[in-house]
Amino acid sequence: MKLWGGRFESGSSEAFERFSGSLRFDRKLVSADIEGSRAFARALARAGIVTEAECRQLLAAFDEIAREAESPDYFQGAEDEDIHTFVIRKLGEKAGAVSAKIHTGRSRNEQVSSDIRLYLRSAADTILQQIADFCEALLALARKYPDAVIPGYTHLRRAQAVLWPHYLLAYFEMFERDYERMQQARGRINVMPLGAGALAGSGFGFDRQAIARELNFAAITRNSMDASGDRDFALDFLYASSVILLHLSRLAEDWILYSSEEFRWMALGDGVTSGSSLMPQKKNPDSLELMRGKSGRVFGALTSLFVTMKGLPMTYNRDMQEDKEPLFEAFEQTSGSLAMAKVVAESVTLDRARPAEAAEESWVVATDLAEELARSGVPFHRAHQLVGQLVLESFKANKRPGDWTPETLAAFAPEFKPGMARLLHPAEGMRTRELPGGTGPAAVAAALEQAEQRLAAMRSGGTQA
Repeated sequence: MKLWGGRFESGSSEAFERFSGSLRFDRKLVSADIEGSRAFARALARAGIVTEAECRQLLAAFDEIAREAESPDYFQGAEDEDIHTFVIRKLGEKAGAVSAKIHTGRSRNEQVSSDIRLYLRSAADTILQQIADFCEALLALARKYPDAVIPGYTHLRRAQAVLWPHYLLAYFEMFERDYERMQQARGRINVMPLGAGALAGSGFGFDRQAIARELNFAAITRNSMDASGDRDFALDFLYASSVILLHLSRLAEDWILYSSEEFRWMALGDGVTSGSSLMPQKKNPDSLELMRGKSGRVFGALTSLFVTMKGLPMTYNRDMQEDKEPLFEAFEQTSGSLAMAKVVAESVTLDRARPAEAAEESWVVATDLAEELARSGVPFHRAHQLVGQLVLESFKANKRPGDWTPETLAAFAPEFKPGMARLLHPAEGMRTRELPGGTGPAAVAAALEQAEQRLAAMRSGGTQA
């Protein structure tokens, strides 16, 4: 069955049918297509195009199709052009002649856009929930080790000591921004194109606002040409998904390193790791590696649709059929990765002693000493040089920061006072960093409380500054 054909003397070639058919992937839109068509049937009734009895007949048929579509083999043997023609064919089998009225005043262009928006709205809601779930797991992991000290890194070199919760709160910030980005994308998704027609608007007097209310759309499209050719909302979803995977990939890289034999800071649970088919000793971080790898697939989905759209003239072009597979792929990989990340976070155990030892044996305290000298009146450039010389001497003598005593520190240079030796221990230096956003213990405790409040705002469907 086709929704067009009167203009043609012959049918499509077999090669074109195979090349252009999309049912194999756009069947994922079946629920959205039925939902939008139900609302359109009611709009037809309000406009007097179908009777109330015919409307009930159509709605009953759609309900039956929806129930049958839950069967995994529902599409077995179907050769329809796409999900829309499939549903129309099924509607005709169940409702008879009245099914031919369902497309009165409706174009497939606006129908496709509506279906995708309904699908993506649900997808966005799922991802928003999963971001909140993962953020909750991060905060639980932070509270599990509230006083643990770890080195912070720049250039993958030990830089300054931070608290473990401060490190995890950095990722909380990233994922809260991801939540906001996906929320914003959802807002642009949640605009209804029905009534836009093919590009010029419908010739029938539909109440577009009533259809939008019925489908829980927040607004209607304002320009019929834009509605027909727009996939910005899909690109917004793909971009938001890509940044989520970017952040997950960075976290995965960290935790792959920190759980390695070279670091040995943390252990991942057996449930999120795997072994080797040859080497009996191996415990591989496959869950994190897969998460890192799947980011490329989501980035590819964004690039695919972005390049598809960049050269299209107004308004709808068949190229836009290529939007669906990237969207389905991105949602599947983003949702799956977030679910996996939550389970990984819940499995992590931190060996507090190892990162603390890494901080103690390295010169992550150097900046603390330089700033203390500056507070005592030494110009910072001179303070920087003095501490650099102290570090160099320590390397030559194979001395750790803790090997210096108040007396030997003061003997090294007169600018060093004996009391400054306390800052040779990382936990002391962190106490000077109590500005909001810093790693001082009080600042981190306050930040954790604020993060809990912001998580509660996510749970309620909003965000809190």
